[in-house]
Amino acid sequence: SCSKVGDPHPGQPYKGGNFCAFLPDNREGQKTAVLLKKAFEQGLTFQIKSFNGEERVTWGLIPHKTSWDGGKARNGYPDAQYLREVCTVL
Repeated sequence: SCSKVGDPHPGQPYKGGNFCAFLPDNREGQKTAVLLKKAFEQGLTFQIKSFNGEERVTWGLIPHKTSWDGGKARNGYPDAQYLREVCTVL
């Protein structure tokens, strides 16, 4: 495993994971996708955290919509402010 800045225990192995997020297929969503790609390339999308003594990759501080539905409370849509909020963070 390779550790980056923000790794709580550099040099220790950590578990990865599968991460999926959704954006609308419109101009704003496509613009946001470009910004998210830049953030990913700079190592800002994920972080490593300890859970019960085990190092794991988790989402970082950039908010992602991980569901199509359920609203803001469940990291889903509808959320009229999401694209504006995520672009502000980015």
